[in-house]
Amino acid sequence: MRLLRNSYLVSAAVMVVATSSAFAEGPMPMNKGADITAMCGDKPAIVALADGYGGDTWRKISLAEFKDEASKCSNITRVLYTDAGGDPQKATSDLNSLVAQGANVIVVAPDFSQSLIPAMRAAMKDGVVVVPYNAKVNGEAGKDFSANVVQNVDSIAAEWAKWLHEHIKEGGLLYFSGPAGTAYSKNFNERIKANIGNYHGLKPLSQDYIVTNWNPADAQKAAAGAIATYPKIDVVAVDVGPVGSSVVRSFQQAGLEVPAVVSMASNNELNCMWADAKAAGKPFPYITLDGTTYQTRIALRRGLSLYEGTKDSDGTEVAAFVYADSLGGKEPFCDKSAPLDADFSGGLTPDALKAIFK
Repeated sequence: MRLLRNSYLVSAAVMVVATSSAFAEGPMPMNKGADITAMCGDKPAIVALADGYGGDTWRKISLAEFKDEASKCSNITRVLYTDAGGDPQKATSDLNSLVAQGANVIVVAPDFSQSLIPAMRAAMKDGVVVVPYNAKVNGEAGKDFSANVVQNVDSIAAEWAKWLHEHIKEGGLLYFSGPAGTAYSKNFNERIKANIGNYHGLKPLSQDYIVTNWNPADAQKAAAGAIATYPKIDVVAVDVGPVGSSVVRSFQQAGLEVPAVVSMASNNELNCMWADAKAAGKPFPYITLDGTTYQTRIALRRGLSLYEGTKDSDGTEVAAFVYADSLGGKEPFCDKSAPLDADFSGGLTPDALKAIFK
């Protein structure tokens, strides 16, 4: 297998450089993109998704999106998956294992992308196409990885800030995000502060984000602590639905008015909580930018096109779109018959989402 891989090494490296200029660049909506069947090619392919932490619902949906997209190419013979469970060392060994199992295209979740550069580079030397997604990896395309599908978080922060300036005008904001020190949360936090800084009535209540580990139970504890610490919270920002639901619930259980919620990657539970609040006559200001689970499809398309030598007209920079805006005439979609964790903004059908959480 290694000898066979090395026979593709030179052509694969050339392919990355030669075809990159043919791809459309610039942010595109997450739920858009080219038809993968035009990129399938003829060579049998084994594709893989390497997760750093696959325990949350966002990752489960993202994996289902990946598998659904791969199912459209009959020449994809196997779909592999690994979950490092939050362990950077296991993430490296998982990547090495996928190479040993014959993966031709590996899409890498963002959790440990920077520390994974040596393993990604080694995989490329074995002829594997490697595509980290969601977060920007500080490396060189064609050397450290084949391509990098990047979520434009600045566009989300800018949309949030503009909406807050238009509807809320002034107040203090807290951002609830992932584990302590994670690069994604740190970067997003800086972009939020920079964008609300454009409007003098808005300010961060904390210079750092509130750690929730992207875990509902931890988020609820963190929100309770924040309520005790800050006498007045006007805006909460969340980057995944289960965290948003827990934060909203904390305010409700404390008997407090729910502040304005600016969200991304929402879920059915958070949207139904807004619907219930409206029915009770207490709707909270709410906007969410979604479609983020769709990214694994975009990353797979790019990786497969590089491996097969086919053309991918999609860009590698993607942007979430406004899925709901309670003050802009676009109410959140709530389906009480669907799982609470369902995210209807991606590319999966309602039935497929229900199957994930059965």
